Amino acid sequence: MAATTIPTAPAPSPSFGQRAPGLLLAVLVALAALGLGRVAPLVGGPVFGIVLGILVRNVFAPGGTYTPGIQFAGKQVLQWSIIALGFGLSLDQVARTGLESLSVTLVTITVAFLAAWGLGRALKVQDKLKILIGVGTAICGGSAIAAVTPIIKPDEHDTAFAISTIFLFNLVAVLLFPLLGHVLHLSDLGFGLWAGTAINDTSSVVAAGYSFSKAAGDYATIVKLTRATLIIPICLVLALLVAWREKKQGQSDFSLKKIFPWFILWFLVASGLRTAGLIPAAIQPAIHMAAEFLIIVALTAIGLSANLRRMASTGARPVLLGLGVWAAVSVSSLLVQLAIGQL
Repeated sequence: MAATTIPTAPAPSPSFGQRAPGLLLAVLVALAALGLGRVAPLVGGPVFGIVLGILVRNVFAPGGTYTPGIQFAGKQVLQWSIIALGFGLSLDQVARTGLESLSVTLVTITVAFLAAWGLGRALKVQDKLKILIGVGTAICGGSAIAAVTPIIKPDEHDTAFAISTIFLFNLVAVLLFPLLGHVLHLSDLGFGLWAGTAINDTSSVVAAGYSFSKAAGDYATIVKLTRATLIIPICLVLALLVAWREKKQGQSDFSLKKIFPWFILWFLVASGLRTAGLIPAAIQPAIHMAAEFLIIVALTAIGLSANLRRMASTGARPVLLGLGVWAAVSVSSLLVQLAIGQL
């Protein structure tokens, strides 16, 4: 007689009490990262968060009691941070002022993804890390990596490695771009467009732009905001690709509703409220600070989950991939501007 298989119920979600130790640890480390980010804004709180998280994880090795809260912060709090960012982004303003930069932005994004795919294959970098580095370089650094992480579900050490790689080239760009801009005799708008399309993180774009000139800084910031909005269609495309792959693999629990990045929809709702003027100006700075802190907490949790030895075993190939993609984006931005007569 054949044995009867009794289906097992899914494990219940951890309670708040079970999550509390890990959440508290992530928040405390994030507070330290926030303070360091205020002291060194060029590095920024998010980068300090992931670095401090990695150090705590690999030096003090928090036990299993902390795992539920750390996992919650690295996933759920991450999604909340993206939604909160929507309250500070007026889509109509960005679309109106950034339309003239859209052609250059679209070309550089396409180049970034093609370079990440081709160079990543040549270097034998695994797929999810290729996507993270490609998205981070193409769109907006750590914020873009944070947005796609819940969709493609990479290992925590891959996320940490990608953010660290992107930050490295952000720092190089801040120091190198203004010098190269003067050597190339770029106009204020030409340099602003170059910085806004070829430097990843917003703070680095602002730093490089205003190092060149005020006009370049103003224009670079607008271009960067326009570029940041493209994370929405990128996330939707990635979600559809993940759904298609799961369906092709015949996964019994496949569901488009399950795979759809609902936090992006709520991001659009938040941005729509901001665009409609329904968010009072008096509370917008507080919302911005909350969004910034949430993303620091989330990235700190990712750092707390990262295995430093495993990251080291990955070797130099992801860094070479990041260098190649960043160089391709930087050169393509200048070439497109030259072709359309905007330099």
